[in-house]
Amino acid sequence: MKKSTLKFLLLAALFAVPCFSNAQNYTLAGGLRLGYPTSVSLKYFLSESSAVEGYVGTRGFSNYRWYNVSAAYQYHKPIDEVDGLQYYFGAGLSVFFWNFDNFFLEDHSTTTVGIQGYAGLDYTFESIPLALSLDWVPTVFFNGFSSGLAGGYGTLGVRYIISE
Repeated sequence: MKKSTLKFLLLAALFAVPCFSNAQNYTLAGGLRLGYPTSVSLKYFLSESSAVEGYVGTRGFSNYRWYNVSAAYQYHKPIDEVDGLQYYFGAGLSVFFWNFDNFFLEDHSTTTVGIQGYAGLDYTFESIPLALSLDWVPTVFFNGFSSGLAGGYGTLGVRYIISE
């Protein structure tokens, strides 16, 4: 069941690529992804409609913490009714480094690899060099501490536009 869903999403993304054009409002932006996980982000547009984003983040609770390194490829499409607003979707990979210190797993650490999907909105202000994004990032974990689908990931991104 999981493999067929993943295959469908990958094929849908490949067939959707040619219909995207003229979506970019900036070339390079850096900032923060605030949410789950909180991260430092850098986003670079390769073309009018395609971008790559890399980020490093962390999330912690009273008895464990994890760090992640993620990279994503995203397709952007403008929403014509609102200047500066576009929607995007894409896929990426992430590596999570887990550290535990609790009654059951005292001083334990593990590494998990995940495939991520991206669906979101990106807004660029006309008068100031700032881009805001809001996205949902479902992740499928393959090994380590967690395995299976985790649907609770997503962030509010705030990025300074370095280059237009």
